[in-house]
Order: sequence, then C-alpha cells, then structure tokens
Amino acid sequence: MEGWQRAFVLHGRPYSETSLMLDLFTEGQGRVRILAKGARGRRSNLKGCLQPFTPLLVRWSGRGEVKTLRNAEPVSLALPLSGLMLYSGLYVNELVSRVLEQEANYSALFFDYLNCLQNLAGATGSPEYALRLFELSLLSHLGYGVDFLHCAGSGEEVSDTMTYRYREEKGFIASLVIDNSSFTGRDLKALASREFDVVTLRAAKRFTRMALKPYLGGKPLKSRELFRQFQVKKPASSSDNSAG
Repeated sequence: MEGWQRAFVLHGRPYSETSLMLDLFTEGQGRVRILAKGARGRRSNLKGCLQPFTPLLVRWSGRGEVKTLRNAEPVSLALPLSGLMLYSGLYVNELVSRVLEQEANYSALFFDYLNCLQNLAGATGSPEYALRLFELSLLSHLGYGVDFLHCAGSGEEVSDTMTYRYREEKGFIASLVIDNSSFTGRDLKALASREFDVVTLRAAKRFTRMALKPYLGGKPLKSRELFRQFQVKKPASSSDNSAG
C-alpha cells in the first residue's frame, strides 16, 4: 500500500521496548492493524500524533495481517474530547474495533465516524443524539436491514399509538405485550427519520443495544465499564447520558 490514506487510531498498545501496535480506522481499507516501529522511542516524531481522535494521513506496507507503518502525519490537532464526550468517543472506537472486519472498505462509514467525533467535540449537553446516529449508520453499513415503517407480520404501515415488539432478524410485529423489546409506532418513525425527542431518543438507545448485541457476542464493552466508573465519581450526572 503505497498511497496515503486518511485515518484515526482506534486503539494502541506498547509493543516491544519502543514500538506501538495500532488498530486504525482508515478511509479506504477500514480497520487495519499496523506496527509502528520505534514510535515510542525518545527521538520519534510520532509520539504525540498516534493517539485516538487525531486526524491522520498514513501509509504502510506489508501483505500480512499486521502491516508496517511507513509514515504518519497529523492533519490537525486532536479533536477536543473530555469528560462525558471522551468516554463516548472511547465507546465509539471500541464499537468500531469490535464489529468491523479487518481490511474491508467502509469509506462512507469513515465519514460518519468523523462526523460523530466532530459532533461530540462540539456538543455542550448530552452525547446521546450523536451516538444514536452513528450506531444506526454502523448497523446500516454492516448490512443490517430492518423496516421501521411497516409491521413485519401484516405489512401494514405502523401506527403512532400501536405497540410493536422487535424480533431479531424479522423486524417489528404488532403486539399487546409491553416490555423492553416493545416500541410504539411513533418510536419507529423517529428511528426511520433519525429525528428524535427525549422519549424517542431513549427508545433508539434500547433498539441499537438490541440490534448491536449479536455483533458484539457475549463479551462486554470495556468502555461501558469505564463510563460507569466515571459516573460514580460524578453522581449528579443523569443515568440517561451513559455511553453506548
């Protein structure tokens, strides 16, 4: 791979005494694992830039599962995420790392990811709207297809006041049962349009958690546990603002 690509670091860990093993989300090849030799060395000019949330231009070589970083340049300073927005960004990074196949093209999703980070960096309140938009986009790019506007049982258009239960791989079926898998037609129309109020935003969170669960398997997200610890330190924060 000789050309430069836009990229973000999803996760990095020390490798040997002076190197880093990086998971990158790249514009042209999706998630790529790269060894940055000497990146932690005292004379390395990469120390400050190979961090999450810093827009990068990178190029690498190699044909195996792990590539070798050749060059990396920051496009700009890191997006300013702190507190609640930082934990939300870590959640988004872990989600991408967990569900995307390696070296598959997700160029449209890459820009949805960038928009999500920019929205988090510019947010002054809750991160929930930015997170729900990205989760729905991610599900779409994974090939997940569900019709929010029609009952999967009858084919009829959903009614605002009717209740529908979500069934994995089938969709939403009209039901009088009300539980965690139940959504009103109004909720479903909001999911289809991506336009939410406080109530429908909570419903969107329930839906994306259920829809993403098969892609995550039984392993919990570390970022959610980190966020819970963060919330314990800030008891005044609302529980509805939890990441993920």
